[in-house]
Amino acid sequence: MTKSKEDAVSPVIGVILMVAVTVILAAVIAAFVFGMGSNVQKTKSVAATAQIIGGNCVVTYQGGQDNAAFGTGTGAGTIVVMGDGATRGTMVAFSPAFATPPVVGASVSQAKTGVTPMHVTATATFLDGTSQVILDTQV
Repeated sequence: MTKSKEDAVSPVIGVILMVAVTVILAAVIAAFVFGMGSNVQKTKSVAATAQIIGGNCVVTYQGGQDNAAFGTGTGAGTIVVMGDGATRGTMVAFSPAFATPPVVGASVSQAKTGVTPMHVTATATFLDGTSQVILDTQV
């Protein structure tokens, strides 16, 4: 009668699992110590809408949770609105531009010149120097 020893499998798996847990813990602690997650940029929450009114594309600033990020006075934040021109791919700036800083409910318009649909983007630049697209749509 032959005896077989099968208890050697369980200790090997146990050691492998303990090494894996140790490596994961070391990686998490290193991330906190070296601040790997500290330079992630927070997305600001502001919005604009676009619609066609009487042959013009009208973009209206809706504000949002981070409306105060524009501030007031010198160096205040801005919103730049661009749209397709008569030839697709030609971008035209909306005129007049939003006031600095933009006021909730303020609108800017541009004549819709034969491009259907018109692609409109609005990019906001905030007081902290960050920029983000707050509107990217077709009307």
